[in-house]
Amino acid sequence: MSQIKPFRAFRPKAELASEVASVPYDVINTAEARQLAQGKPHSFLHVGRPEINLPVGIDEHCDEVYAAGVQALKRFIEDGVFFQDEKACFYIYQQCMGDHLQAGLVCLCSVREYESGQIKKHEYTRKDKEDDRTRHVTEQGANAEPVFLTYSATPYIDELISQARDTKPAYDILTDDGIKHTVWVISDERVIYSLTNLFGGVPALYIADGHHRTAAAIRYGQARRASEGKGVTGEEPFEYFMAVVFPHNQLKIMDYNRVVRDLNGMSKEQFFARVEGKFDISPNATRAPKNPRSFGMYIDGQWHLLTAKTGSWDTDDHVKSLDVSILQENLLHPILGIVDPRTDTRIDFVGGIRGMDELERRVNEGSAVAFAMFPTSLEELMAVSDAGQIMPPKSTWFEPKLRSGLLVRVYEG
Repeated sequence: MSQIKPFRAFRPKAELASEVASVPYDVINTAEARQLAQGKPHSFLHVGRPEINLPVGIDEHCDEVYAAGVQALKRFIEDGVFFQDEKACFYIYQQCMGDHLQAGLVCLCSVREYESGQIKKHEYTRKDKEDDRTRHVTEQGANAEPVFLTYSATPYIDELISQARDTKPAYDILTDDGIKHTVWVISDERVIYSLTNLFGGVPALYIADGHHRTAAAIRYGQARRASEGKGVTGEEPFEYFMAVVFPHNQLKIMDYNRVVRDLNGMSKEQFFARVEGKFDISPNATRAPKNPRSFGMYIDGQWHLLTAKTGSWDTDDHVKSLDVSILQENLLHPILGIVDPRTDTRIDFVGGIRGMDELERRVNEGSAVAFAMFPTSLEELMAVSDAGQIMPPKSTWFEPKLRSGLLVRVYEG
């Protein structure tokens, strides 16, 4: 089963929603956050990136930064930018990007189901990032930004959510990137009951995006549980965290591409000769690969298609058969010397939302070679998670990104 619960969200007044909604904290740096929030006192970046309210150059992990985040959230509530729903509700968060539409249920999910492995992960987290987000959660006493989860699509759940979307939305805004964000409130107790029961039949939830936010919520819940001692029932607010849960067949994973700064001391001819040991190479005019196990390669002003040769990967291993693994184990590591892509400064990663032009620009301006990836599928992500395995770094790039500030969960609210 998958246990979900409604909650009383803090959310912006309808006329302020477009001013509040901001990009998530982890897709921009401090300088970009300062620029985006300039002249926008209601931007949620004041909560998610509170260092922007302090002098330039301040350590974003110092005490003053976390205190500023607490004050910003408090100001939003006390000044009436946010109000709290009177009763516990579910919410629907829909995004429209071009012809792509996805609608997820915003709810509370169980810390204990994560601990038991029923909420499944596919990435490692970094302790420094976990520590940062855990402190934000702890000091703000809130899930300021939701986790992005998915599940195997269920027709009965789809139908209930579709019916709720026929009503008038609470918010319907268009952000600067051309993406439409629409939120509905589900307050009908019969619908809440039905959705809760239906999710009880969903065997597992999967973290699509937001592993560090999830880890922070789990660590907060565990710390509170330990401090409470005996008598904890499992129903306390700290035993749950806020998430948006999308059916898997609505989500869009884009390519997550690679750029390498040099050819590891080889000439172009030597490099090609070694690549041909594991890949068939042919001229390519379409740039992006059209099929799994194939890769676009841009070098010296030209695109080539690399097709992995049969037998160059383990078809029985969910991780080793991923395209990102095939490229890493057959080319990036043995040929270009990229042993650990997490830490090697010679490799960079470019989300597919930036397009093939960005790969060409990087190479034309000094990098040696770029690789365009075929996107990882949701089915592959779920298979890896079900097997208890971990994907290589930078395997998935989800679009569109959730906007922050439209729904906030305060633990004791």
